[in-house]
Amino acid sequence: MTSPTPEPSTTPPAWPHCGHGADLAGDPVGCRGIYVTGHTACLAHLEQAGLNAYLDTLHPGADIDHRGTHIEAHRLNQILDKLRDTTGQPNLGDARFDGAAFSGYARFGRVTFTGQTSFRRATFSRYAWFDGVTFTGDALFGGVTFTGDARFDRAAFTGDAVFVGVAFSGDARFDRAAFTGNAVFVGVAFSGDALFGGARFEAASRLGPLVCGGTVDLSGAVFGVPVMVEVAAAQVLLLRTRWESTAALRLRYAEVDLAGAVLEYPVTLAAEPTPFPDAPEDWADELASAGPGVRISSVSGVDAAHLTLIDVDLTSCRFAGAVHLDQLRIDGRTTFDRPPAGWHRRGPLPVRWSRRRVLAEEQHWRAAVTGGAGPGPGLAATSWRPGPHHPGLTRTPGPETIAALYRQLRKALEDGKNEPGAADFYYGECEMRRHDTTGTARAERWLLAVYWAVSGYGLRASRALAWLGAAMAATVVALMLWGIPADDPKPTTAGRQVETGRQLALTTDRFEKALRVVINSTVFRSSGQNLTTTGTYTEMTSRFTEPVLLTLAVLAVRARVKR
Repeated sequence: MTSPTPEPSTTPPAWPHCGHGADLAGDPVGCRGIYVTGHTACLAHLEQAGLNAYLDTLHPGADIDHRGTHIEAHRLNQILDKLRDTTGQPNLGDARFDGAAFSGYARFGRVTFTGQTSFRRATFSRYAWFDGVTFTGDALFGGVTFTGDARFDRAAFTGDAVFVGVAFSGDARFDRAAFTGNAVFVGVAFSGDALFGGARFEAASRLGPLVCGGTVDLSGAVFGVPVMVEVAAAQVLLLRTRWESTAALRLRYAEVDLAGAVLEYPVTLAAEPTPFPDAPEDWADELASAGPGVRISSVSGVDAAHLTLIDVDLTSCRFAGAVHLDQLRIDGRTTFDRPPAGWHRRGPLPVRWSRRRVLAEEQHWRAAVTGGAGPGPGLAATSWRPGPHHPGLTRTPGPETIAALYRQLRKALEDGKNEPGAADFYYGECEMRRHDTTGTARAERWLLAVYWAVSGYGLRASRALAWLGAAMAATVVALMLWGIPADDPKPTTAGRQVETGRQLALTTDRFEKALRVVINSTVFRSSGQNLTTTGTYTEMTSRFTEPVLLTLAVLAVRARVKR
């Protein structure tokens, strides 16, 4: 990610500056460091006697102004040593480091800034340490470039914390930081990880847009007011994140883990289809390897009653452990996983898995049972995909648990008027009940097996129609062989043609009689045909089974097209 464009060397700063090293041909401005009070040079170019005199004027709570100044690590330590109070920690009043360049390690650990603090357009060439810093006034970090890692762990921002157009080339840590005022992170670019674990945002109404090439970790963070979070990142961790008010999460590219998040009010998580307006221009390059779409990896432990997911990928999402899944809202183009593709052998027969939406938990359980280890989500898997505990069945959710997940999510999709999706989850629920040897009685599993074989749980019209065709063909054959009496008088139509006076007789054969009986039986009507005892029972059986198969086929079609 690019750094903010530096100020042109031919433009002098707005403050009286040192000018050391100015060259009319190359650098007419020279050093941009502001004069040290009472001198005509900046801190970096002050003579030793003048430096000693300046340091002697510093005391705890003093204001300092070193705008545009090149500050080495040892010089910063000299200043902070003079500002230590009775607690042994540096205490500053107003502090202005706009445009300053910090070389070496910049250690501001446990410093207290009691006035307004400004680091606008400052540069930190190496490690920047702000651990435990207290900003009583506003803290302004607009356009700052952090070349190395930056640490703000346990920092306390009592006023507004403004990070606008900031570039973090290394990792940025804000673990357990407290933002009592507004926290403004707009157009911030993280090349490494952005870690906000345990941070507390008391008044932040917007976080982002942030662009992160690594992980944005908000695990354990607390948001106290309604907030909009805009993040484009490779990964977003929301483990045990607490939302004490409403929230709208607009994400790009990220794989999101929501396990254990606490949602006290409605939270919407949506995939943002277009770049954020205030995001850095080169966001696409930074996230080129992140992959398309927003992928949810887990909602385990979440009370889903307040959660809405829009346009996200749930292919690998683990739902086990979540509560109130029947109240989860799933909108937009939300995708689930699919069974393995292609033909497979089951005993001596080749079979294909029925195409439907499946949960990651079913993938993991079937892989553990069969020993399969197919490729990752989104690929043309030829076997079931293993889970994180593969192949251990004791830690992998079993059929009883997965059936309950399907049941709850089916209700959620039905409430969202997504009937085809709900039908797939009904199929998955029945599949898991059929394989559940602990919570489902054997007789019920047998009935489910028959229901599956005959019509795919009432959802596979082709299967029901195939059985219907087979039943009708078998009935026709049975009637032709045993159902129609051999001495049944042939029905004839008799008459005399006026022209020739010849006798006309038309005979209906046994196949036509049998076919008429079958067709009438399919629509639950009696044909009125004279039949043998065997034929009578055959017709009675046909009048029961064939209408049922026809009804199952009709219901299967209806379940697939209803919206």
